[in-house]
Amino acid sequence: MSMLDFPPYANWAGFGSALFYVATLLPTILRVVFPSTKTTSIPKFLLTQRRLIGLMAFLLSIVHGYWMATKRELDLLDSQTYWIYCQGIFTFLIFTILAITSNDWSVKKLKKNWKKLHQLTYLAMFLLIWHVIDKMWGHWTWLTPFALLMIGSITLLSLIRMMRARSKLVK
Repeated sequence: MSMLDFPPYANWAGFGSALFYVATLLPTILRVVFPSTKTTSIPKFLLTQRRLIGLMAFLLSIVHGYWMATKRELDLLDSQTYWIYCQGIFTFLIFTILAITSNDWSVKKLKKNWKKLHQLTYLAMFLLIWHVIDKMWGHWTWLTPFALLMIGSITLLSLIRMMRARSKLVK
């Protein structure tokens, strides 16, 4: 039996970013998948603080990316770097778009397109799972199973939510 490594600070930042990201997704998912949670205090709190929590997720993703890039001494001029880290880069780009447009002005200016743009979050979920599995494969820390369980659970609940929404449209 092999022991799991202690996670470096960069992994803690990545985990924190994922945790805050999941917290932004929870209110809507809980309302649809578990309707009895509509009136409970946690989803209400998360809903009122969603933008702030999302920005915290974004800031921690910046910290995570910076610490990983410096730790691994990445060559940003080498195209292989971008191929190797494409899931993390695309997830970060989605987080950047979501962070930039998470304000009342963007909602007003983008109108219907704002909601379409913010549906990129569902792509980010899948990229995030791929990112964690790919980058941690073969050298998991004890934080990795918790991250995969958290991201995997929210992704599964999101799929259930989407199926329920689709079945309502069909009826």
